[in-house]
Amino acid sequence: MNSTPQRTALITGAGRGLGLALARALLARDWRVVVDARRAFHLADALPGAVVLAGDVTDPAHRESLARVVGGLDLLVNNASDLGPSPLPRLADMPVDAARRVYETNVLAPLALTQRLLPLLRASRGTVINISSDAGTEAYPGWGAYGSSKAALDQLTAILAAEEPDLSAYAVDPGDMRTDMHQAAFPGEDISDRPEPESVVPALLRLIETRPPSARLRASDLAEVPA
Repeated sequence: MNSTPQRTALITGAGRGLGLALARALLARDWRVVVDARRAFHLADALPGAVVLAGDVTDPAHRESLARVVGGLDLLVNNASDLGPSPLPRLADMPVDAARRVYETNVLAPLALTQRLLPLLRASRGTVINISSDAGTEAYPGWGAYGSSKAALDQLTAILAAEEPDLSAYAVDPGDMRTDMHQAAFPGEDISDRPEPESVVPALLRLIETRPPSARLRASDLAEVPA
């Protein structure tokens, strides 16, 4: 009889793309998985066995509901993101209200949710994975709001690691993927050459299981993480 306690993960923005793919993989490995999405009507069928909450991570009441549902927590994946307007505008044309929404979703909501769940993560000596982007380190025209928000998220992750040495904290750049968000960044273009989100999941699973020192990592680097 297996006496190992079941581990619990919370994944935000799991309605599609990488969040959905990772949730499926963890469920298959007998994790208890809590997910949220703004549009969650399909997730009961897509993720049988998961605890599904519909809502927006920028809403304090929704974050409180997530905290009540998780119970204990071993893994927090802040995956929910907002790209901003599509087509991507230059900074000169970026509506400030749209930029504010990007920062609310990509920076402030992960910060607030992490703060709320820190007691549970400290108790389990758990892991925080913040999904980042190469747009957080490279200056791509049109990516001003999204890229700068991911740069801020990277720095928050690094400071969390410095302040909470008993936790594992990672900012992970998954690379280009064939997702709705990536398509919105390149409207009208064929992105079928990009890899599916499922291709990134093995790297994330390796990270979760091996728990190397906290860092900013690219998914493509994780094949080099020692087992």
